[in-house]
Amino acid sequence: MGSRRARGRLYLVGIGPGALSEMTERARAAIAAADVVIGYRTYLRLIADLLGTQEVIAREMAEELDRCAEALALARSGRTVALVSSGDVGIFGMAGPLYELLLEQGWTPGEDPEVEVIPGVTAASACAALVGAPLTHDFCAISLSDLLTPWPVIARRLESAARGDFVIALYNPKSSRRPAQLLAARDLLLRHRDPLTPVAVVRAAFRPRQDARITTLAALADAEIGMLTQLIIGNASTRAQSGLMVTPRGYALKYRLADGRARPGEQARGSLSSGLEGWRRRLIEQALASGIEDAATRLGAAAGEILEVLESAPIAPWSVRREAHAWPLLESTLRQPGARLVVGTPAGARIEARLAAVTCVSTPQRLHIQAPGWQLELPRAAVQRAYRVVLPSGESTWFQDGAGETLLWIA
Repeated sequence: MGSRRARGRLYLVGIGPGALSEMTERARAAIAAADVVIGYRTYLRLIADLLGTQEVIAREMAEELDRCAEALALARSGRTVALVSSGDVGIFGMAGPLYELLLEQGWTPGEDPEVEVIPGVTAASACAALVGAPLTHDFCAISLSDLLTPWPVIARRLESAARGDFVIALYNPKSSRRPAQLLAARDLLLRHRDPLTPVAVVRAAFRPRQDARITTLAALADAEIGMLTQLIIGNASTRAQSGLMVTPRGYALKYRLADGRARPGEQARGSLSSGLEGWRRRLIEQALASGIEDAATRLGAAAGEILEVLESAPIAPWSVRREAHAWPLLESTLRQPGARLVVGTPAGARIEARLAAVTCVSTPQRLHIQAPGWQLELPRAAVQRAYRVVLPSGESTWFQDGAGETLLWIA
């Protein structure tokens, strides 16, 4: 009988930002245990002092799938392979394409080869450490490279992050072949952020040509930025001071920093007075005082959020009730000639008319609403939710799509 082939092993190794001092012990151990080390040529130069008798396979940029296929073939032949990636191997690194390839081939965990992910210090963490504490509160990571991601997808993510006031760690901000994406991203962010928002520009973190500077969003185009640069764009509370960039965690909202005591109305171990329960109380109080539309405007909340909170709140004798059948309710409500129809958008645009002045025609597929100078077509499938509302401000009926966005309301 022939000897049984040894089981292969594949390490996916994040080597950190560059300096060997920033590499984890697990990463060092995986490289030392490997028969073969595969990676982008620049990454292999960074770990040259750790390479001894291993077979070393260096590849160029844009050969990621080739690297994965070669590493997988060697591991399946019974060898121990380390596929290295800078930063963290699972953050814009080689773990993603390798697992995609494995799953495409029907591999499942436990089968040959054995795969292990070795995490590393990602660029966002490394760069943040050089400029202070810009990532202390909620943040997201977005790559500006459109080599594999359509620009509209990137733009939507930037827009969402900007609207949500996230600190943004921008990976792959610019290259000689992609100079325009960074300017487009800056212009998009400036729609939502102060031009003086601090931005950390860090090049070659923990490598010989390291450089870390702080600029502003408005002056970003003047900064020296390339493929080895990481950007960290602050949020509304991020401040730059004494060469540092700091995003407050929020302690000053609850405590007096001078003595650490809780501020009036706050509890040391409880949620903020403006936390979830406090926020819901404000929504309820404002809606009861001035109506849903005004509460949404004053508090910057979505009408759908206010409706959901009111529905479950004890507000008798007033009521907000979700109806089971939205379309029949819409058709019947439109027959009230004295009512007021309002169609609004999340951006604040609106059309308002008395139902006596509009013509409504309902078909199995859609609703046609027409008045002098304008008309509206509403697909039947879009109307998924309806609420009957009785508040001190009056009675109304609200209609929403499946995502909870308000389509129109009738009062």
